[in-house]
Amino acid sequence: MTATLQEKGHAFEALHTSGTFVIPNFWDCGSAVMLERLGFQALASTSAGFAQAIGKLDGRVTLDEKLTHLASVAACTNAPVSADFENGFADQPDAVAANLMRAAQTGIVGASIEDWSGTTLYDFDHAVERIAACVEAATQLDFPFTLTARAENLLRGVNDLDDTIRRLQAFEAAGANVLYAPGLSSLEQVQAVLDAVSKPVNVLFAFMPDKSFSDYETIGVRRISLGGALANHAIGATLSAARMMLEGGDFSWVMQAAPGKVIRQLLD
Repeated sequence: MTATLQEKGHAFEALHTSGTFVIPNFWDCGSAVMLERLGFQALASTSAGFAQAIGKLDGRVTLDEKLTHLASVAACTNAPVSADFENGFADQPDAVAANLMRAAQTGIVGASIEDWSGTTLYDFDHAVERIAACVEAATQLDFPFTLTARAENLLRGVNDLDDTIRRLQAFEAAGANVLYAPGLSSLEQVQAVLDAVSKPVNVLFAFMPDKSFSDYETIGVRRISLGGALANHAIGATLSAARMMLEGGDFSWVMQAAPGKVIRQLLD
């Protein structure tokens, strides 16, 4: 049975109310379907993974390309889908909100919005106004929409945890449903964020790959995302196999590839 947007929206919302869950990032329909059928309860897009899949660098995808991608994946999976919607493909609050509503029409039930223009951080007040505009727009939808607000400074070379927390607190006050600061690099930093806000917090595992699920669960992280890691893992395996063939005529990598039967079982 195909789930409705109401059902997907409520399911995604409910995942954030207790416990800890992993939201893996797909890069196309095939990866999304496999992740859903493996048992993940919700999925997220990755801006880097999708860009690479269509031969572009992260940040070079157009709004129309992003919307087409989201509509395609939302149609091929029953799992709730949240979009990495970058900076909303606009600078001004009303334009970001309008683009977010176009994204909501693709079948997704959540999205993240960054406070990074592509070249610089938005000023504090402007960043908050952008999130507030998105929150207001999302309330007009007839299904629950989970808005994640991202404070990007740690990821963009601005090593200021205090400002990160200040922005997250302001985004929470503006009505964001989930708070996210990619670039947190220690459990102490994560704990500082958790202590400063009351909304669910998403953590990007890539900056602390030595930590386990239970480490995050114990301190109260609600959601763990992977960013472009799965897509990069797939690309890395392909690059390695290609070099083995090209440089040494070596086809031994085939023995490590996923059997076709396994893939057919996941996609059938």
